[in-house]
Amino acid sequence: MEGNKSKNKPRALLVFGAPCSGKTTFAEKFANRFGLTYYNLISIEQDYGFTREDLMLVLELILKTKQSILIEGGIDSELERTELRNLLRKNGYEPSLIWVQTDLSTIKLRLKMRYRSVSKAKKTYDDAVAVLEAPTDVEKPIILSGKHTFETQVKHVVKGLAEQEDK
Repeated sequence: MEGNKSKNKPRALLVFGAPCSGKTTFAEKFANRFGLTYYNLISIEQDYGFTREDLMLVLELILKTKQSILIEGGIDSELERTELRNLLRKNGYEPSLIWVQTDLSTIKLRLKMRYRSVSKAKKTYDDAVAVLEAPTDVEKPIILSGKHTFETQVKHVVKGLAEQEDK
């Protein structure tokens, strides 16, 4: 990857997908495997009572570290992802989008197991898909199956990142 444009830029991997698609499991394991700092934006907002504006200010401080990071949550819409990518690029980061997909029956089964309630699972799913927007071609997502093994997912992401670097 000699001579590519993002050689000296820190990486920011943005992971999103439907609830119970496998994105958190993947994100935590991937961050651990590659020594990336992992941030779940939804958890940060909820744990600290942050608004979206507060969250962007905190992220801007984090980005001053120039450490490669992995971000999950709070990026379900194209507008949210664009806002975050713009902030990342402004701070010298090279963002890459990872979209974790899983079939509907698996998602619904996982939600039922998580909440032990069909009505809670249905409400969670309905609320999430109401705001979830598929990535555009411009976003150039790396698409993962939430049902594949972690090792298969890692190989796919590493290959996708290498292809992005070469362009």
